[in-house]
Amino acid sequence: MGYHPSTMPRAIWTGAISFGLVTVPVRLYSAVNRKTVRFNQLDSADNGRIAQKRINPRTGEEVPYDRIVKGYEIAPDSYVVMDNDELETLEAEKTHTIDIEDFVEESEIDPIFYDHPYYLAPGAGGAKPYRLLLDAMRETGKVAIARVVIRSKESLVAIRPAGDALECSTMLFADEVNDPERIEELSALADVKTTDRELSIAKQLVDSLAGPWEPGKYSDSYREQVLALIERKAAGEEISVQETPQAEPAAVPDLMAALQASLDQVRGASGPKQPAARKPKAAKKPAAAAAPKKPRQNTPAKG
Repeated sequence: MGYHPSTMPRAIWTGAISFGLVTVPVRLYSAVNRKTVRFNQLDSADNGRIAQKRINPRTGEEVPYDRIVKGYEIAPDSYVVMDNDELETLEAEKTHTIDIEDFVEESEIDPIFYDHPYYLAPGAGGAKPYRLLLDAMRETGKVAIARVVIRSKESLVAIRPAGDALECSTMLFADEVNDPERIEELSALADVKTTDRELSIAKQLVDSLAGPWEPGKYSDSYREQVLALIERKAAGEEISVQETPQAEPAAVPDLMAALQASLDQVRGASGPKQPAARKPKAAKKPAAAAAPKKPRQNTPAKG
């Protein structure tokens, strides 16, 4: 399932999936190991690490942690102050159950609603009901929508089968997703029309670039370059810095010409597709002899 050879972290949550009267003991693991290059802030005079301090801008004094409270701004410089005891009365009850509320078609869920991915693994004594739920969801093509409390925060989650595992993705709530119709440039598309010829060439271009999804072929080239640069500097190499000229905005090309040029470029890079060569006809034999094979037809790969 995983694409990284790194060791799977320890479970961050232990509980059970509940659907109907069936309980499935499970353990929750993060499904991703995000790769990033982190830098510390230093003083260029002596490379001393900068300390972050909590300063009151009115007095210029550092504020001790025990004096810090939470405030919600309702107007410029006007806050409603909330203390921890008041907020704790609203905290979700700390249960250890993933309560399934609905089963829905996966195709009905816009991927924009997915937030952070996790894996669910069977807990002690949970292998059989886990397998049963996994197989049932795979056979029906359904995704479970549930609620769970993780670290005192209630989350909406989607649970779906992925091979021999259940994936569990936290989800955004509907009011957290911006409506694209509110974006002015997108609303203007209603008046834009394309021609049949433009669409035909665009589809040919898509088919020419189509191929199977291979996640391993993509990598974070910027991160790799940063790490290589750090390694060179750590080895004592002096890095020459050259100013990169600012690129001028390119003129918008003629759409039809750009489509055709793109298609020609892709076809040229991959070489013209030739039909399979015919085999020379064999000498006539009795009727039992097989007929010559027809040439194979090349078809575009499906994405």
